[in-house]
Amino acid sequence: MAAGTDVISNYDEHADALAERYEAVSSEAMLADVLSTLPRPAEGRIALDIGAGTGRDAAWLGELGYQVVAAEPAAGMRRFAAERHGDAGIRWVDDALPGLERTHALGLSFDLVLLSAVWQHVGPADRTRAFRKISTLMKPGGTLIMTLRNGPAPTGMEMHPTSTTEVEGLARSYGLEVLRVSRSADQGGRPEVIWDVMAMRMPDDGTGALPLVRGIVLSDGKSSTYKLALLRAVTRVAEYAPAAATPAPDGRDAVEVPLGLVALNWIRMYLPLVRGGFPQAPGNRGTVGLSFAKDGFEALLARNAAQADLRVGATFDAEGALAVMSAISHAADTIAKMPANFTRYPNGGAPVFGVTKARPGRTVSTILDLETLRGWGLLEIPGHLWRAMSRFSSWIDPMLVAEWSRLTRSYGDRMGLEVGPGAVEGALAWIEPGRTTTFGRDLVRKLIEQGKSVRCVWTAERLRIRGYDVDHCLPWAVWPCGDLWNLMPAQPRINRHEKRDRLPSAAAMRGARASIIGWWEMAYLENEALRSRFLREAASALPVAGETSAAAVYDALDWRRLRLRQDQQVPEWTPSTTSRASVIAE
Repeated sequence: MAAGTDVISNYDEHADALAERYEAVSSEAMLADVLSTLPRPAEGRIALDIGAGTGRDAAWLGELGYQVVAAEPAAGMRRFAAERHGDAGIRWVDDALPGLERTHALGLSFDLVLLSAVWQHVGPADRTRAFRKISTLMKPGGTLIMTLRNGPAPTGMEMHPTSTTEVEGLARSYGLEVLRVSRSADQGGRPEVIWDVMAMRMPDDGTGALPLVRGIVLSDGKSSTYKLALLRAVTRVAEYAPAAATPAPDGRDAVEVPLGLVALNWIRMYLPLVRGGFPQAPGNRGTVGLSFAKDGFEALLARNAAQADLRVGATFDAEGALAVMSAISHAADTIAKMPANFTRYPNGGAPVFGVTKARPGRTVSTILDLETLRGWGLLEIPGHLWRAMSRFSSWIDPMLVAEWSRLTRSYGDRMGLEVGPGAVEGALAWIEPGRTTTFGRDLVRKLIEQGKSVRCVWTAERLRIRGYDVDHCLPWAVWPCGDLWNLMPAQPRINRHEKRDRLPSAAAMRGARASIIGWWEMAYLENEALRSRFLREAASALPVAGETSAAAVYDALDWRRLRLRQDQQVPEWTPSTTSRASVIAE
């Protein structure tokens, strides 16, 4: 339903009475005229039910074979849904139109979006924004189904008139094709209520984001590699730290990311290039001519700082922190003045990116958390471009690296400098901390030696000092992340022979929920020294929305798992044993 406070309160207050009425309606009968337009359910297909109410339609979609996300702001309705459809595998989000902020923050796109008996609650002034928000959640080829209520509002309930003409106009504005419009009587037997059912489809990408990226990469004039660096720095945020993005104010279709984080990624990319002597502008060699390569960057070169050390959550000694903050400051200034200013829409249009600069405090922070990185200001990214970078980074990044390499070689040719095949690509490799579980193994050993009951998160079997592994929950092969939240104690036979490099399925995650949360609480949250690191790392990589409970981090991990499944189609794994992790107890 829409996010009117009075409407939500009304649904909360009368949840039980309304729920029984809703559950008496057949989803299949209600949508009979548009069933043929629904995408055929297949592995990995995801549906979004906006204003899901009691979960009636969401459960039906799950029965058809979709993975289902249900957005519902009324706590009373979600409570009823948990009782009636708790075993349906529905993922619930406390969210509502017109903004759908929490749903957008998940970074998912949907094959099917359903709004059943919702549009009448969206005020006319909010409908353009609401429809835009819905359309940007749809995959190319995705289907939108809406049911529109016609008739007087019940006593005490605010509703607004609906019109298929209005919706058709909005569909044309946002590139959706209207497939079918039909009218049916109210299944509840109310003669004064009539329903219009509409099916629409997003025919293709329709956003222009990928042609825009391609135009900047392949066609834009470049006097240096700075534009490529900015695009790649933002793409790396979208891939490795998507939780750093927040919606732009005033309902604009854009996100804001910490300028300091973009600058940090910028430094990570340029350090190995400068060390390798690869020219980044005509006549450039080393730091000569690089406007951002000042004292801080030079200090990092002298310290031989590794790329993997320059990431969200990293800690430094006082001297290292001073160098990093100085380097970020100069990089942020360069980004704001040059590539963010000169990366423009075609034919001399406005800048693609917006920059709000700030001056960080005088205190030198030894921890690179998101709050510190916001101290340099914000970079605004258009929504369609951010979504493309989030969903297609595995295609965009190689294109950026290839063009960066070509441009560097062309600069070298002008200077009579030979740049060997693959040399620039090697320097541009995005290096994360090495695939090591040493820290996790040492921690498991220490806890076992202390007499703690450490169990395999996947089977709940108690682990012994001579027989345990530490597993990357989200496999390293598809998402190289050694953060604490991703390290799980496991039986060796599970880690090495069953799960391996596969993604845990939704069923595996549900079975392991209590074990995962229990492990985090024992290993990290009860340890003052590790608690802050665990929460910092989770906040940068997972959509935790500022929450700090283990349950919130688990939910965010499961959302991230779903997104990996959608974006990369990673094979899934479900434990073969009947022993499922449910509790950590002796």
